[in-house]
Amino acid sequence: MTAEEFLSYFSQDRFIKDLRARSKDGVLTEMSRSLAEDDDIRDPGLLLEMIRRRESLGSTGLGNGVAVPHGRSTAATRTKVVFARSQRGIGFDAVDGQPCHIFFLIVAPYDDQRQEYLPLLGKIVEAVSREKIREKLRAVSSFDEFEAVVREAMGE
Repeated sequence: MTAEEFLSYFSQDRFIKDLRARSKDGVLTEMSRSLAEDDDIRDPGLLLEMIRRRESLGSTGLGNGVAVPHGRSTAATRTKVVFARSQRGIGFDAVDGQPCHIFFLIVAPYDDQRQEYLPLLGKIVEAVSREKIREKLRAVSSFDEFEAVVREAMGE
C-alpha cells in the first residue's frame, strides 16, 4: 500500500487536531460524529453503537499513547478513517494503562469486497509502532502536517 493509497482513507473533514472529549465514550462519540455528514455513512447512530459494542469486547488501546477503535458496520458503504489527537491524554483502558493521545477510528462496511479493512489496520499499527512517528503525530496541527508524517512513516 502506497502513502497515497493509505491517505485516500483520510480527509480534512475527518481530522481532529484536538479532541474535546475527556472520556473513552466521549472520544468514540466525537470521532463518530465527524463521520455524520459523510455520504458513505448511512446511519451515524448505528455506527456509534457498533463502535461501542466492539470496544466493550476489549479495549482497542494499543499502548504507547495510541488507540485504534475499529469495526465493520452496515452503516458504512466505504472504508473510512478518522484521525484525532488529545494533548492532555484520555484514559482508554490501554494495555499499558497509560492515557492515549493518538486515535485512529476505522469503519468499514460488513461486505468489504476490496478487503481493505485488515491491511489498513495493519499499516496503522505498523506506523505507530515507531516512537518517532508517534511523537510527530502528537505534534501535528494541520491535515497537511498529518499527511507529511504519514508519507514519512511509509518511507516516501
